[in-house]
Amino acid sequence: VQLQASGGGLVQPGGSLRLSCAASGSIFSISVMAWYRQAPGKQRELVAAMPTSGRTRYADSVKGRFTISRDNAKNTVYLQMNSLKPEDTAVYYCNAVISDGTSWRNYWGQGTQVTVSA
Repeated sequence: VQLQASGGGLVQPGGSLRLSCAASGSIFSISVMAWYRQAPGKQRELVAAMPTSGRTRYADSVKGRFTISRDNAKNTVYLQMNSLKPEDTAVYYCNAVISDGTSWRNYWGQGTQVTVSA
C-alpha cells in the first residue's frame, strides 16, 4: 500500500491550497484518513482526521479555515486550506489506517511542503 500526496507549494498569507492524497495497492478497507503536519523544530501534529464513520476532527488552530474530505471510491483524502497563515508553514503528511483483508496497518505518505509567505 502506498499513499501519494500532492498539492503543496508556496502561497501568500490569506491564500488557499488544496492537498490531495491517494491510497493505492492492496486495499480492502480504510477506516481513517487524516492529515498531519510538522513545522521545523516542532513535533508532528494532527491537522484533521476523517473516519469512515464518526465525527471529523480538526486541530483548534485550523478550525473554520481547513476542510478535510474523502472520495471513498478513489481512496483519496483532500485538505482544503483557506485563509492560510505563516504559522501554517510545514510539511504536510497524509495518514491512513488500511486493511488488506488480513490486518490493519498505519500508513504515511511522503509529505508535501506548504509554505505561507509574502
